[in-house]
Amino acid sequence: MSIRDLIPWSRQENRLPVAVRAEQGRGDHPLLSLHRDVNRLFDDVFRGFGLSSFGGLGREPAWPNLEFGETDKEVRIVAELPGLDEKDVDISVEEGVLTLRGEKKSEVEDKDRGYSERSYGRFERRIGLPRGVEREKASATFRNGVLTVTLPKAEAANENVRRIPINGQAA
Repeated sequence: MSIRDLIPWSRQENRLPVAVRAEQGRGDHPLLSLHRDVNRLFDDVFRGFGLSSFGGLGREPAWPNLEFGETDKEVRIVAELPGLDEKDVDISVEEGVLTLRGEKKSEVEDKDRGYSERSYGRFERRIGLPRGVEREKASATFRNGVLTVTLPKAEAANENVRRIPINGQAA
């Protein structure tokens, strides 16, 4: 067995040592159990840093969750920001990019039990906007942890659109 067989890069059964694969049909082999426990340990440790497991680096969705909507008249972006207040969020538009920044600070202290807990987190999301957005008329609302940013489109942006008809094939 090589060291490479013990590294949890893949969850595929064919990556297990040959002796362990041979034993799988006859019950739970001790090395297979150890292999699963070590994988679970690494997954739990890296999940605490905001990462998924070794097999899924970079697959976690970005925070905050965003929803985009666009009509002929406006662009609307909705961000879920649970636990944040309006004063914790900063919104700016510059050179066709909407930037959402936020910071969450929390401190809990219980003198009776003799402990304190602090948490801190920051985020920044940059969203490219389509041409023709009037940034001077942009507005935002924040209600119950949900931020809604509305950016109206200029009339000139709709004038440059040309619809192209689709013709069926001639028989």
